[in-house]
Amino acid sequence: MVLALSLLALTLSAAPATPPSGRALNTQGFRLYQSGRYPEALEKFQAAAQATPDYALAHYNAAATLGLLRKQGKVCEYSAHRDVIVEKLATAVRLDPRRLQRAKEDRDLDVIRDTLGWQKLLGRTPQKEADVPGLLRAVSWYGPGVGVYGTTRALKFQDGGRVELWRKDINDSGKPKESRTQGTYTVRGRTVEVKLPGTAAPVTGTLTEAGALTFPEPLGGFTDSPSECDA
Repeated sequence: MVLALSLLALTLSAAPATPPSGRALNTQGFRLYQSGRYPEALEKFQAAAQATPDYALAHYNAAATLGLLRKQGKVCEYSAHRDVIVEKLATAVRLDPRRLQRAKEDRDLDVIRDTLGWQKLLGRTPQKEADVPGLLRAVSWYGPGVGVYGTTRALKFQDGGRVELWRKDINDSGKPKESRTQGTYTVRGRTVEVKLPGTAAPVTGTLTEAGALTFPEPLGGFTDSPSECDA
């Protein structure tokens, strides 16, 4: 009998522990979030989403925590990029459409309000020509970045046919110099015509169905994501 009990105890001790469920991991993450331990909370939320892929709340909490970390300037440490946040939020909304209403009120997600992905969640899409003017104004459009300094150009379309071109140039000492130029624009279908001071003629571009804003040089191309974390 003693031998049998010993074998039973050995068997039980050798049995693998049951991994925590997605809901349990999400609960752990929420407690960490409440205590201000955001990186650890993010790890739990991401683990919860991996353990239970159809658990909408885990995907949502991961998106919101990434948004908060982005607000804190910790983009590169935790890959808190705008497109990553949008992707996780879109997954949550697909799994549970009620998440969208919560997202509209969540300050952690303010960092993606001016993205094309957020506008798509609201029902606006560049595939509809009627949505193009609204998308131009709602989205912040960024040109390609250079090195650790990030974006070098950005376009912000405003009400009343006004547009602002923001530039950041790097001088020989490595210090960035910013400039802002005010111009005007018109929209016809997908065609966007921009007139800036110092240019002989307006520059004509297109907002593609895929969501890229393309102009000939010197303006070039723009998307809704700034270049970040480049070496």
